[in-house]
Amino acid sequence: MKRGSTIFLKLAVFLIGSPVLAWGIFGLYWLPNNPVNPDYAHILYPIVIGMYVSVIPFFIALYQAFKLLSYIDKNQAFSELSVRALKNIKFCAITISSLYVVILPFVFLAADLDDAPGLVIVGMVPVFASLVIAVFAAVLQKLLQEAIDIKSENDLIV
Repeated sequence: MKRGSTIFLKLAVFLIGSPVLAWGIFGLYWLPNNPVNPDYAHILYPIVIGMYVSVIPFFIALYQAFKLLSYIDKNQAFSELSVRALKNIKFCAITISSLYVVILPFVFLAADLDDAPGLVIVGMVPVFASLVIAVFAAVLQKLLQEAIDIKSENDLIV
């Protein structure tokens, strides 16, 4: 594969990470200091802390995706390095999903106090989105490992 054929995907990884970084720097700092209703501002603190903590595995997963694209550029797509990158992406997605499951009761409390039931559904979106990514990464990891095993068997035959 030609070097640089994954430039678009690398650019997409960068464009996915930049708004999250901006939200982490500006938005999550502003939210607890300026709550819409100061009566339940104390409920926002665990939610914001959980969102800040979830940024760490998010950026680790983005870095692993960037590394995976670099392996593809270097014709090392069918290697143990790619399998390890997919495994790390899977664990990061599971971590993010777990963090948002822990946050969900506080989202429920905020929705109950604000009388906004749609907030609970919005709070479930990161849980299910990261679970979908974890399942997809697990399937790709298994398929890639099987392809590597078949390739190594064929190399032994020849």
